Amino acid sequence: MRAGLFALALVLTATTAFAQAPEIAIEDLRPEEFRFDNLGIVDLPIDLVPTELPREDALSISQQVFGTRARVDEAFGAFQRGYYLTAMQLAMPRAEGNDAAAQTLIAEIYAKGLGVATDVAEAARWYTRASENGDRLATFELAMLYQDGAGVPRDRRRAAELFRKSAAAGYMPAKYNLALLHIEGVYAEPNLVAAATLLKDAADAGLPEAQYDYGVMLIEGAGTAPNPREGARQILLAAEDGLASAQVEYATLLYLGRGVDRDLEAAVEWYRRAADGGNPVAQNRYAKLLAAGEGVEIDLEEAALWRALSRRQGLTDPVLDRMLASLSGEELNRAEERARYWPNRPPAAIAGLAPEAVPAAGPEVPEGEDAASPAEGTSTAPTQPLPAPTPAASAPIRTATPPVTAPIPAGRPIR
Repeated sequence: MRAGLFALALVLTATTAFAQAPEIAIEDLRPEEFRFDNLGIVDLPIDLVPTELPREDALSISQQVFGTRARVDEAFGAFQRGYYLTAMQLAMPRAEGNDAAAQTLIAEIYAKGLGVATDVAEAARWYTRASENGDRLATFELAMLYQDGAGVPRDRRRAAELFRKSAAAGYMPAKYNLALLHIEGVYAEPNLVAAATLLKDAADAGLPEAQYDYGVMLIEGAGTAPNPREGARQILLAAEDGLASAQVEYATLLYLGRGVDRDLEAAVEWYRRAADGGNPVAQNRYAKLLAAGEGVEIDLEEAALWRALSRRQGLTDPVLDRMLASLSGEELNRAEERARYWPNRPPAAIAGLAPEAVPAAGPEVPEGEDAASPAEGTSTAPTQPLPAPTPAASAPIRTATPPVTAPIPAGRPIR
């Protein structure tokens, strides 16, 4: 009892002490309705959240916080994670119920042999059903099958109809391919104006092939008013996106000063980038610039390396051969050895062996003679400038790549 009275006395003493303490003036910055004395949990202006919420209420709160979320496509999610058989199992009931997206997914699985044996004919059947149900991707893929005669009889006229249908639905690759058909003028009306319009739509959507071909049409004034500056800009966009043929073309524009200010150093850089990517035209032209010392320091051995690489892809150039005629047999051998292992270094170079230890790549050279000595009276200094592009020299890897001087692009369908 005494202990209880003692505790009560302590509490009363503390209360009195606090009451006698001077008050400190502190401005209450809270809104009027949120000012509470001795604020406790029951005084909060919100209700307590129950331990469990009905699913509808939880979804409503989630949508208020994060916004409305689209329905999760479990079949497509499985497809993205590489569970192709699961994706097909999930998509099949929907596909049988005429869900176009599910039908297209099944067609993709069969067309690419993802988790199942490749069956292009079965893919064509599902693409056909999805196309009939309005899927523009399925329509485009079905057009490609008719274009190539894969899984269906080859029928380019039917392919053109399907490209037109997919393009009308706004699918940009279909617009690009339809533009090429208008340029070809066999299975679609010959119409460069329509082709330029379609290419512009696809280019504006960021399709690199369309940017490149539309740029060429702008430079040449084919189907549209000539605009070399805008044409060069479009080709630059495609080049920056990694399209090798556009990189070659833009380098050529820089070299010629066509649609852009002439800039030899920039031209060298773009040729080099495309050459590093394996484009034989770029390898040939980069070699010429190295041999001529235009926009870059002269390096005949390096030029011989790039000549060897372009030759291996079937591109020969007598002009470049004459420019490198002053190279010694030893220099040529080193260049050929480097080309053999490109883009890696030759084992001998990695091991640190002397150049003489590198085995010769070419035929044995008689003592006292060079493998490619210049003709008597011929200057050994390569003074020839890089020649203007010709259709033969501008032949690209991709058949859609035109030379700068071509009036219109001669493309091929893309996927």
